[in-house]
Amino acid sequence: MLGFAKKCPFCSDEISHRILMEQGTVFAVEDLYPVTQGHLLVIPRRHTLDYFSMTDEERFDAQQMLLALREQIMRYDSTVQGFNIGVNCGPVAGQSILHAHIHLIPRREGIELFSRHFGYLGSSRS
Repeated sequence: MLGFAKKCPFCSDEISHRILMEQGTVFAVEDLYPVTQGHLLVIPRRHTLDYFSMTDEERFDAQQMLLALREQIMRYDSTVQGFNIGVNCGPVAGQSILHAHIHLIPRREGIELFSRHFGYLGSSRS
């Protein structure tokens, strides 16, 4: 493993017990600092900086996983009425872990988003 990847929380062996789903080149875990209940991360296995450095295969697998996770969440949680899908690329854009990951954030009517890093992020009403 490369030196920079040794310190990466997504490359650590310790993340293996948190994996909820695997799909080819990616896996999903619960966000340790969720902005809503059920906030998940889809992460490529390969250490890569951000969404733009992911391979076509990784992006395809991530898309398939997002669809599967959405279906599963909608089946088991009738309070979920929508989703935010988010990617932060670079520290100036809010990326706090320099390993590509995609946020899948279930949304419920009237529930506001709050991030311990960014504070109030908005409500589910437009």
